[in-house]
Amino acid sequence: MDATLIAVAALWGAAAGLLLPRAAYRFSVEPDEAWRDTCPAGHALTGPARGWLGPARCAACAVAVPSLPAGAAGQDPAPVPRGRYAPAVLAPVATVLACVALAATTGTRPEAVVWLLLAPVAVLLAAIDRRVHRLPDTLTLPLAAAVAVLLGGAALLPEPGGSWISALLGGVALGVFYLVLFLINPNGMGFGDVKLALALGVALGWYGWAVLCVGCFVGFLLGALYGVGLMLMGRAGRKTGIPFGPFMIAGALGGLLFGGLAA
Repeated sequence: MDATLIAVAALWGAAAGLLLPRAAYRFSVEPDEAWRDTCPAGHALTGPARGWLGPARCAACAVAVPSLPAGAAGQDPAPVPRGRYAPAVLAPVATVLACVALAATTGTRPEAVVWLLLAPVAVLLAAIDRRVHRLPDTLTLPLAAAVAVLLGGAALLPEPGGSWISALLGGVALGVFYLVLFLINPNGMGFGDVKLALALGVALGWYGWAVLCVGCFVGFLLGALYGVGLMLMGRAGRKTGIPFGPFMIAGALGGLLFGGLAA
């Protein structure tokens, strides 16, 4: 295990993860709505990349409406501390953990760079789908292309852990599988999941068909357990829709960890 690689992966995950809450907030809208460009109070989001990169706090809100201490006389505690408009802990922590786990299992093989570059995008997609049950084409389609291109480059470097041809076939196979599920039951499987499956299939297929099956199975297993748990708690019925993207991504992460160890 390369301690330096793991440390670099942790730093990368932390840096990238801190930028995710604002992006997740801006992307978390209904399909017929434009991407958000203001905080909930209406202040414009500014910063690098036309405001897409920045903290999960609104400086104008923090100054104009300072947070109240809990239990202030005659007033309720402020629901959003110091102008924060998006959760700023879960996404960075998830990104760091994913990057560290991928670096530890993949080692110095060239595909490790690919996994580290794409992990923050996967966490971002999971955060958006959890909030609004949507996987934007703006992210899923470029992600699929990026995985294919980057793994093609990794295959040209010394000692790759997988096969680029196998990766491409895996993307087609998993995409078709999810497309069939969507055609059979459009209410149970969104078309965004089909597009996400293309990217995840390419990544999992890099390590072969066994890893592809493991990643797919783990995703369905986690989704099923979550759905059953909601029903047991009385928070959902048999026909209640759940965001499946996070479970697809979690399953793919499990498959990649398994593939990295076995390669």
